[in-house]
Amino acid sequence: MKLRTMISVKLGAAMTAAMMVTAAPASATECIAPSNPGGGWDFTCRTIGRVLSELGLVEGNVQVTNMAGGVGAVAFAMVAAERPADEDLIVATSTVGVTQMAQGRYPAPLETMRYLAMLGADVGVIAVDNDSPIQTLAELNAAMAADPSALVTGGSSGAGGWDHIRLLMVAQQAGVSDLGAIRWVQFDGGTDAVTQMMGGQIAVVSTDMGEIAGFVESGDIRVLAVLSEEPIPAFPELPTAMSQGVNVIGYNWRGLYTGGQVSDEAYNGWVEKLETLYNSDNWQQAATSAGLVPIWRGGAEFEAFVREQAGIMEQISRDIGIIQ
Repeated sequence: MKLRTMISVKLGAAMTAAMMVTAAPASATECIAPSNPGGGWDFTCRTIGRVLSELGLVEGNVQVTNMAGGVGAVAFAMVAAERPADEDLIVATSTVGVTQMAQGRYPAPLETMRYLAMLGADVGVIAVDNDSPIQTLAELNAAMAADPSALVTGGSSGAGGWDHIRLLMVAQQAGVSDLGAIRWVQFDGGTDAVTQMMGGQIAVVSTDMGEIAGFVESGDIRVLAVLSEEPIPAFPELPTAMSQGVNVIGYNWRGLYTGGQVSDEAYNGWVEKLETLYNSDNWQQAATSAGLVPIWRGGAEFEAFVREQAGIMEQISRDIGIIQ
């Protein structure tokens, strides 16, 4: 079936002049990043944790715990079983995690947690090693069309996950008819995927700019395309897929959830703190410098958005045969 070639977080005029709110500090705050250090979820926890402390919205420093496994499923299971009412615990999530849930790959349904806020959207990228003979997106597309199984590809999600889906969307535009023939390897984070690509284990990485920005800055990899409507402000020289005639957009929003048994008072307090954080110069500068597009959705609006996104990902997954 025809893949959807645009999944957008509807980047509108979010929060033009929102009021700053003051919330009482939490205590012993912990943020779980369901990935290894260096990935997008790790960035989410560490940056949000740092800004929460800088703004005095929590007492002391935020403890960041890396808990990789199952593309977020291990952390999800732990929170559901052991800490569903922990009011000082927040967990990083994104389009990647919700895609896994929509495909039934988490140990409990989406409704097990309470979703706090989205603070930005990362942009998907297709990249190769700087020594790769593939110089452009057109050359990658030609190679995939000629022999879909010739190149080993990878990213920070499993087969049928968001990183994989974005690559398949590009491949379909290239005229690849047998999308299942494209070889895909899953890693616990874009950093791990790029490291393996630099070591020659895979040829192409599909992931988020926020996960691999350091490799772009160092020149260790070549970005063939960013999957956004416009160039990324932090890296304006990188070409979009659309500018190369490939009509694919793939944002990965970044946000937080907490346990499903957390009280309404604590939940609303976190939403207020995160809205204050979002409106600060500290967050706006940190987000844009990492290649994120700042965007706010919080509380009930974000809960509804997550459910809507899960439905979209479920339908895409059916379209490509990942689930029946």
